[in-house]
Amino acid sequence: MIYQSTRGAEFTARDTEAVLRGIAPDGGLYIDPALGSRPFDWRGCLALPPLGMAEKILAHLLPGFKDMDALVHRAYEGKFSAPELTPLVPVGEDYVLELFHGPTSAFKDVALSMLPRLMTAARAQEGVEDKIIILTATSGDTGKAALEGFRDVDGTGIIVFYPADGVSPVQKAQMVTQEGDNVKVCALRGNFDDCQRGVKECFARINREALLAGTGLRLSSANSINIGRLAPQVVYYFIAYGALLRRGRIKAGAWVDFVVPTGNFGDILAGYFAKLMGLPVGRLVCASNANRILTDFLCTGVYDRRRDFIKTSSPSMDILVSSNLERLLFLASGGDGAFVKTCMENLARDGVYSVGDAVLGSIRAQFSAYTCGEAGTAQTIARVWRDYGYLCDPHTAVAFSAAEEYKAERAGDAPVVVLSTASPFKFPGAVLKALGGDRSGDAFAQMDRLSRLAGVEIPGNLSGLKAKVPLHRDSIEKDGLTDYVLRVLSEREGF
Repeated sequence: MIYQSTRGAEFTARDTEAVLRGIAPDGGLYIDPALGSRPFDWRGCLALPPLGMAEKILAHLLPGFKDMDALVHRAYEGKFSAPELTPLVPVGEDYVLELFHGPTSAFKDVALSMLPRLMTAARAQEGVEDKIIILTATSGDTGKAALEGFRDVDGTGIIVFYPADGVSPVQKAQMVTQEGDNVKVCALRGNFDDCQRGVKECFARINREALLAGTGLRLSSANSINIGRLAPQVVYYFIAYGALLRRGRIKAGAWVDFVVPTGNFGDILAGYFAKLMGLPVGRLVCASNANRILTDFLCTGVYDRRRDFIKTSSPSMDILVSSNLERLLFLASGGDGAFVKTCMENLARDGVYSVGDAVLGSIRAQFSAYTCGEAGTAQTIARVWRDYGYLCDPHTAVAFSAAEEYKAERAGDAPVVVLSTASPFKFPGAVLKALGGDRSGDAFAQMDRLSRLAGVEIPGNLSGLKAKVPLHRDSIEKDGLTDYVLRVLSEREGF
């Protein structure tokens, strides 16, 4: 399988190479230009158990990898508390796809349990002896899931950057207590966009100046800019559709709408990949929090990051530069890399770009968009608990609110699946506030109080955090990321 950069066909790579590199030399994202034109037996796939689905889907998207079945089993067996990996739960007349039953209680586990297996397999197949250093920017959940996935994996090291004041206390505790000889965690005094921009600039400078030449090290990414991180996320759309089939809610071929709380656009883009592979995905509804940049773009065709950054109770969506949108621009423009490159250059230089009516029309034929602010998020958490007895985190509440707005405006009665991206116990203060509960004490006291109030057990990986000792205390200014990486790689034993 040959992938190419979203910014032009000059830079191509085998799928194994693309996973190792993470990002193309021109700064673009790797994509299969033939996605949607290669046949895939989606009906046969739905008859398989979850791990069988994963093997077939990933073998289709990444056919250059050998023995995908073994990679899938090593990635998932024994790591998820639900046998179906991502259970589908009825909530009122809709369904919630719970993506948080993995080792870190967030949807990123589905992809970041798999990516280290893909990375090590690609390293072996490509005959690479260099150690792969993973640089990752996180808005909260990616960091811990990546750290857990790559911990002590041979031939790899990982450095995670998180915004110092932009993650929940539980998310921070998960990262700074991370064990492993090949892991490093650093707070950046800025927001997630500063982290993400710093990582991209680090890649560009190190590659441009060949700063790791002769060191036996090379860089890659665990963010969804890496196709090896994005591809596994396609799987749970098939799992959800298969569950509806087995329950008799739909017949094969019927449309199903998905509502996705969206920040960096990877999770919802995976749903579009599933649709291009033949799965009968109806509308993909993009749910934004108060930062609403994606809602504005999907309504107007103008992407404008020149706005105030708002810290919200759904921090994983506090993003003003949604990297994976670049892949959608490539697909919606018919594979016009020059167009995508111009858009990204305009964004970097001016902070804004416009896609025009034709591309916007192509996007809006598939996607809808809604926004839920802070007051609406709290009200939705309370209402869903009161009306249905279902406890949801703020990100899921944003999506549930969007689902309600969407259903009020649409025609037809296709099933609506809301993607739930994290356990409510990762945001106990926000959930307690919404429910009118006592928020005194630290995040661990809040978790205990929320558990008692709702009668819901705290996930084991979160309940044990309080006893863990912080191991990572580094903090840097937002313009110091590259220098920090170079210092760590030159000084830290194990890297």
